[in-house]
Amino acid sequence: MSAADNKALVTAFYEQAFNDYQPEAAATTHLGESYTQHNPEAQDGPGVFVGYVHWLHGQFPDLRLDIKRVIAEADFVVTHSSLHLKPGDRGMAVADFWRVADGKIVEHWDVIQEMPEKSANDNPMF
Repeated sequence: MSAADNKALVTAFYEQAFNDYQPEAAATTHLGESYTQHNPEAQDGPGVFVGYVHWLHGQFPDLRLDIKRVIAEADFVVTHSSLHLKPGDRGMAVADFWRVADGKIVEHWDVIQEMPEKSANDNPMF
């Protein structure tokens, strides 16, 4: 698959899992049988991912993930997103790193940063 194909795959997965709230379909269609998770708060495996999305939506039913940019090189894709757990919250800036193999997402890393009330500079986070 090309870098453009990998970008489309990751974007479709992320949108379907979180914004369309169809984690089972997203996992079945886009995750590999082996899914390695590097977030220390999450476990490996597609089934665990599905359970996590259900738990998160149970806690935050109005959750919204807005992908601001997607960058891909070979089998790696990076998404830079704004995550809002509740309407009107400041949200979080999220950088996700995905590895794709044989047309499936097989590995994930992330960095999550709370949106500050005040910034030391005038530069937006997105």
